[in-house]
Amino acid sequence: MEAVAMAKPERGKVIALVGNPNSGKTSIFNDLTGARQHVGNWPGVTVEKKEGKLSYQGQTFNIVDLPGTYSLGAYSEDELIARNFILFDKPEAVINVVDASNLERNLYLTTQLLEMGANVVVALNMVDEARARKIEINIPRLAQALGVPVVPTVATRNEGIKELVATVAKRVQETICQPLKVNYGREIENELDKLEQIIKQDAKLAAKYPPRWLAIKLLEDDERLEAELQKEGARQVLDAATKSKKQLHEILGEEVEAIIADRRYGLINGLVKEAVTRRQTLEERLTLSDKIDSIVTNRYLGLPIFLLAMWAVFQFTFKLGDPMIGWVESAFEGLTGLATGWLEALGAPQLLTSFIADGIIGGLGSVLVFIPPIFLLFLAISLLEDSGYMARAAYIMDRLMHALGLHGKSFVPLLIGFGCNVPGIMATRTLESRQDRLITILINPLMSCTARLPVYVLFTGAFFTAKQGWVIFSLYLLGIVLAIIMGKIFKTFLFKGDTAPFVMELPPYRVPTLKGTLIHMWERGSSFIRKAGTVIVGAVVLIWILSNLPLGVAYASQESLIGRLGTILAPVFKPAGFGTWEAAVALVFGILAKEVVVGTLGVLYGVEEDGLTAAIAQSWTPLSAYAFMVMTLIYIPCVAAIGAIRRETNSWGWTAFAIGYSLLLGWVMAVLVFQVGRLLGLG
Repeated sequence: MEAVAMAKPERGKVIALVGNPNSGKTSIFNDLTGARQHVGNWPGVTVEKKEGKLSYQGQTFNIVDLPGTYSLGAYSEDELIARNFILFDKPEAVINVVDASNLERNLYLTTQLLEMGANVVVALNMVDEARARKIEINIPRLAQALGVPVVPTVATRNEGIKELVATVAKRVQETICQPLKVNYGREIENELDKLEQIIKQDAKLAAKYPPRWLAIKLLEDDERLEAELQKEGARQVLDAATKSKKQLHEILGEEVEAIIADRRYGLINGLVKEAVTRRQTLEERLTLSDKIDSIVTNRYLGLPIFLLAMWAVFQFTFKLGDPMIGWVESAFEGLTGLATGWLEALGAPQLLTSFIADGIIGGLGSVLVFIPPIFLLFLAISLLEDSGYMARAAYIMDRLMHALGLHGKSFVPLLIGFGCNVPGIMATRTLESRQDRLITILINPLMSCTARLPVYVLFTGAFFTAKQGWVIFSLYLLGIVLAIIMGKIFKTFLFKGDTAPFVMELPPYRVPTLKGTLIHMWERGSSFIRKAGTVIVGAVVLIWILSNLPLGVAYASQESLIGRLGTILAPVFKPAGFGTWEAAVALVFGILAKEVVVGTLGVLYGVEEDGLTAAIAQSWTPLSAYAFMVMTLIYIPCVAAIGAIRRETNSWGWTAFAIGYSLLLGWVMAVLVFQVGRLLGLG
């Protein structure tokens, strides 16, 4: 995915969107921008960046959706990106999305934004849920206390969005508000005043950072900010901060950072008491979400329910997607026939006809027929995410992972890896410990991403039609089990140490909106189509060329260059039951992108009238097919994932280790499946 320039566009004012995870920030972003949005990466990092356009009364606003975060402490990459964008890019306004039913938690981020001097408009979202829980919020009083506009919204129903846009448009024309000044107590305030005066003496530093905010961050022991000041040569400021922290610790007897956080929460509690009335009895405070969680996250029922949910996802995907595959396959067969007939009628050379029909249409078509199940899978996962269940899945798996010595928070990047291993690897940046990050990065490629799905669908369609969902479910489950086992091995022998506790907020259950679900499905599924138009086309063309060289050999024969390569490698895979040169070549090219495995087989076998599925059924057995799918699941990550591992570990050594161990593990598992299956009479 290409990086998107971070510079503020000239064509409109920039509005930043920031909020806690599960606050409805994404829904508001979709309401504001609709289809006028695009996704890239933040420059220099691999964290996703979302931008969109909003037009209002002749003005164009560029909406930048910052990563969801609980604070601006810069402990994780997401927090650092959000903080730096507001601090250095200086957006004309910041829409702070706040969950009305969880004000205490959400307003902590609000106070940090106001302390930075950001031009904030609070979108008080999910006011319907607050009302349902008998939480009454005096919005004018809250706005007065915060000193910024507060607009009630229900993003899932598009309520309050027009008012929000009007308020933001007005806000960008006004003078930026003065930073919020939280009273941190006499002792801390005295030291803040001293630091602030020293910072103001450095004109360059005072222009770059709000002086009081910088003084607070230094007392909070912000290591990243201290490192930046070291580079800028602000030695006097750093020495003064060290002296202040030491003196405060001696006077107060505890860490200054903890006292500052307590004071912020003290202010928030006062705001909430002033503006919020709760009319709930103790029994009424047990929400519907609490009652569902008593079953869904139950110690004994949670894991079986999670596995049942995953099984249901695969049943939905393949029961509904199977007939759609047939429709797309028929369309490509017809297209191949039309292209062949048209080219022959024009008297085109046989080589050109083969290139277009067998190479481009046949190879690409053998991959694109799997668009229906991929989109259906993303649809099902989006429904689970938007409903709030996926957060429960992480909570449930936390217990199992802790029992094995792994960090419970690691399950979130692993869960993302089911969509694509690259963002899953990137998501490890939320883990504080380098050891936890390395373990999670190393096992993430064992999560079966959707790129492997075309391989599964092809082979299960040929051999396991009646049990297709069950067989594919078993492969996903195998990836999870292997990831847990390898994580335990790495933890025991390579990364010894205690595991940090994992605390995760469980958002209330919500009914997913059609618009939000479809946008999420398209965002993920469209990447498969883009890859098909670039990487996969390039790969199948290269394979076709190698299948026809040297000139004069039979197409895709063992005498061709690609046939010779496959013949050399085929004996390595013979113990696993798929020792054909075509299989060997498919695995080699699958390193470019896992979807290319199917495209390669499509080119090598040729897409005849009975299709690639029939060709596979004639050349393989059910046991060798399952062993091949196991190999595809485990062996070397794709090039994009290898690149992500290199960037995130900053080590060629760990990258080589990830490649080597996964290749060996894939081969061993494939051989075990085939050989044990033969012993059991399944050959």
